[in-house]
Amino acid sequence: MKEVGEMQEVKRDDLYPTRVESIVKWMRRKDPVAYQEEGNEYLTAAEIRQFNRDGFLILPNVFNKRELLGFNEAFGTLSKDDALVDREEFIREPQSREVRSIFAPHKLSRTFKNLTEDPRIKGRVDHLLDSSTYVHQARINAKPGFNGKEFQWHSDFETWHAEDGMPRMRAISCLITLTQNTAYNGALMLIPGSQKNFIPCVGKTPEDHYKSSLRKQEYGVPDQQSLAELYRDHGIQVAECPPGSLILFDCNVMHGSNSNISPLPRRNIFFVLNSTKNRLENPFSGSEPRPSFIAERNIELSGF
Repeated sequence: MKEVGEMQEVKRDDLYPTRVESIVKWMRRKDPVAYQEEGNEYLTAAEIRQFNRDGFLILPNVFNKRELLGFNEAFGTLSKDDALVDREEFIREPQSREVRSIFAPHKLSRTFKNLTEDPRIKGRVDHLLDSSTYVHQARINAKPGFNGKEFQWHSDFETWHAEDGMPRMRAISCLITLTQNTAYNGALMLIPGSQKNFIPCVGKTPEDHYKSSLRKQEYGVPDQQSLAELYRDHGIQVAECPPGSLILFDCNVMHGSNSNISPLPRRNIFFVLNSTKNRLENPFSGSEPRPSFIAERNIELSGF
């Protein structure tokens, strides 16, 4: 790791300064990855060691065909509801009217609310974090065939810390594949081991940044030199897996996905479980907090 710029004065209680005027050196992570070592009824000790090492777990075939049918039908109902499609929670592709993401689906659909409480997910996450959790963010990401746009490389925690005020790395993202995820239709890509360092990003956060970043992210994206070094040291793993798989990944692991120019649509449910001991503070970038459909600040209102 190397210093590539002078660190500006930051708040004393900010353990992970980012988006300051100049670049700071990479910082070693100050928080555990897995907060437990022993397994439970949902996770083996070997899986916990793997999560600690790589920053993610890929668990195929957790959900059956009947459950997947229900999830996809619920998505179709939401995406075609004329009373909902113009809400802020519905994000369109940059060059079309096709749905890119639906945020907070667990507040719009009982099906997705129940999914956020499913013990096959929550039992694993609560154990890994050694804490009760709540839904910090939930969304359905859809990449239509032929024109689904990419998601740039990023650490979720960098954005959640800067723009939402998440103080520590004690949150896990949960991704459920609703369709086949392949290398050619925009499957999730992860850099194993990247969760061990925090990589700051450059540039002050614009006001209402979320309105543009949800379509195309330009701030909160790491520099190319850092990404090249991460790749050199750790490589890239493409999370190719069948429908019904569950991917758990640490809030700080570097990830992204390619655009989908194949005929095969890619659709995933994604939600974040944050420790109740890691409640949001004021955004560390100094910006106004993002809306609750992106970052829930009231734990009591985190669902239906």
